[in-house]
Amino acid sequence: MCLVDPTASSDHLHQVMSQEHLVSMADPSWDDMSTVNRWLTWAFSPAISAILVTLVVSLLSPILIHWYLYKTAVAKEPPSIILLGPSGAGKTSLLTLFANGTTSTTHTSQEPQTALCRLPDSTRSREDRFRSENDNSSPSQPTFHLVDNPGHGKLRHHATTSILSRTSVRGLLFVVDSAAVSSTAGLTEAAEYLHDILLLLQKRHTQGKTSKGPTAIPVLVAANKQDVFTSLPAALVKTKLEEEIAKVRANKSRGLMDSGVAMDNDADGDDEKNWLGEYGSKEFKFTQMDEHGVEVTVVGGNVRGNGDESGKVEEWRAWIGDNL
Repeated sequence: MCLVDPTASSDHLHQVMSQEHLVSMADPSWDDMSTVNRWLTWAFSPAISAILVTLVVSLLSPILIHWYLYKTAVAKEPPSIILLGPSGAGKTSLLTLFANGTTSTTHTSQEPQTALCRLPDSTRSREDRFRSENDNSSPSQPTFHLVDNPGHGKLRHHATTSILSRTSVRGLLFVVDSAAVSSTAGLTEAAEYLHDILLLLQKRHTQGKTSKGPTAIPVLVAANKQDVFTSLPAALVKTKLEEEIAKVRANKSRGLMDSGVAMDNDADGDDEKNWLGEYGSKEFKFTQMDEHGVEVTVVGGNVRGNGDESGKVEEWRAWIGDNL
């Protein structure tokens, strides 16, 4: 039997530790290497603590990476609000008002114009919707791009490009002249344009490549020039647009059938694909767009005031804030 002297063993261990201490004093990196080795040994060990930490890191890493990339993308590209509507409705005046705080003399746009805008402190954004009234901290007033598109019929392809090419669109602001829609020509022009825009959004939703579909884009129909004596109230503008869009929809469907574009077994499919709202319905209501992820709201206002008075656009700003 071999007997081990406890005193000798203790002296040997003390000697080894003293040597390690001397080495660490001579070379400070020794402690770092030793610490790294101990951490690596623990990380690859079957210890429960190591397994739990590895599991937590594996679960949190994708979330943190996604959050970082999302924040980075948001920082690079501010959200966009697209301005649409017939010529002369007041789109460019609205652009200058939101961008500069004042309106100025405008001319018919030939190319899209973009302005970086910020909501006033009096308008709450979606992020501040649930803030307490007693919260005295500075509210979050995000910036956004306001993109004005030409209203002339031959230049409306710019609107399609703005809607489909931008990934940060938060809403469409369709401006109509409340006085112009009281005439047959003005009403038809506005209804045809709005019909085509809504159909574009409907197809965008139904033809989405993912199961959830693309991000919904709400539409605000801004019934402008409410200060004009001959203008129609917003509620009547809404009713007239719905009635006229129903006529436009029926005429387009009839024209599709008469042209022979939809033939034989594909007739019903093509007609349904190009039918706005509830298929086969005689009446059109903006609420029919809800099932296609398009919420349509009609709100009155006026960009320009009388004399030195400012226009009434608070409700339009509030709608933008709700969608940023």
